[in-house]
Amino acid sequence: MIPQTFEQWKSCIINDCKINLTEEFARQRLAVYWDEGNPETCKFVQLYGEQHLQNIIQWLEMALKSD
Repeated sequence: MIPQTFEQWKSCIINDCKINLTEEFARQRLAVYWDEGNPETCKFVQLYGEQHLQNIIQWLEMALKSD
Protein backbone atom coordinates (compact mmCIF):
# COMPACT_ATOMS: atom_id res chain seq x y z
CA MET A 1 0.00 0.00 0.00
CA ILE A 2 1.27 3.46 -0.89
CA PRO A 3 0.79 5.81 2.06
CA GLN A 4 -1.62 8.67 1.53
CA THR A 5 -0.99 10.61 4.74
CA PHE A 6 1.95 11.61 6.90
CA GLU A 7 0.85 9.26 9.67
CA GLN A 8 0.53 6.29 7.28
CA TRP A 9 3.95 7.05 5.82
CA LYS A 10 5.55 7.48 9.25
CA SER A 11 4.08 4.18 10.43
CA CYS A 12 5.34 2.45 7.28
CA ILE A 13 8.87 3.83 7.71
CA ILE A 14 9.12 3.06 11.42
CA ASN A 15 7.08 -0.14 11.81
CA ASP A 16 7.18 -1.87 8.43
CA CYS A 17 10.60 -0.80 7.14
CA LYS A 18 12.20 -0.71 10.61
CA ILE A 19 13.94 2.59 9.82
CA ASN A 20 14.63 5.11 12.55
CA LEU A 21 13.14 8.38 11.36
CA THR A 22 16.10 10.47 12.47
CA GLU A 23 17.13 13.95 11.40
CA GLU A 24 20.10 12.43 9.58
CA PHE A 25 17.86 10.00 7.65
CA ALA A 26 15.45 12.78 6.66
CA ARG A 27 18.26 15.08 5.52
CA GLN A 28 19.91 12.31 3.48
CA ARG A 29 16.66 11.43 1.73
CA LEU A 30 15.82 15.08 1.07
CA ALA A 31 19.25 15.62 -0.51
CA VAL A 32 18.42 12.85 -2.97
CA TYR A 33 14.80 13.81 -3.62
CA TRP A 34 15.52 17.55 -4.05
CA ASP A 35 17.96 16.62 -6.86
CA GLU A 36 15.73 16.07 -9.89
CA GLY A 37 18.70 14.76 -11.89
CA ASN A 38 19.63 12.11 -9.33
CA PRO A 39 19.07 8.64 -10.86
CA GLU A 40 17.37 7.46 -7.67
CA THR A 41 14.94 10.39 -7.79
CA CYS A 42 14.22 9.76 -11.48
CA LYS A 43 13.51 6.10 -10.76
CA PHE A 44 11.24 7.05 -7.86
CA VAL A 45 9.20 9.36 -10.09
CA GLN A 46 9.02 6.67 -12.77
CA LEU A 47 7.69 4.14 -10.26
CA TYR A 48 5.45 6.29 -8.06
CA GLY A 49 4.86 9.58 -9.87
CA GLU A 50 5.68 13.22 -9.25
CA GLN A 51 2.83 13.74 -6.79
CA HIS A 52 4.05 10.97 -4.49
CA LEU A 53 7.58 12.39 -4.65
CA GLN A 54 6.22 15.76 -3.53
CA ASN A 55 4.32 14.03 -0.72
CA ILE A 56 7.48 12.27 0.47
CA ILE A 57 9.45 15.52 0.39
CA GLN A 58 6.73 17.26 2.38
CA TRP A 59 6.59 14.42 4.92
CA LEU A 60 10.36 14.35 5.35
CA GLU A 61 10.29 18.10 5.96
CA MET A 62 7.48 17.60 8.49
CA ALA A 63 9.55 14.91 10.23
CA LEU A 64 12.43 17.38 10.57
CA LYS A 65 10.15 19.98 12.13
CA SER A 66 8.71 17.50 14.63
CA ASP A 67 12.12 16.59 16.07
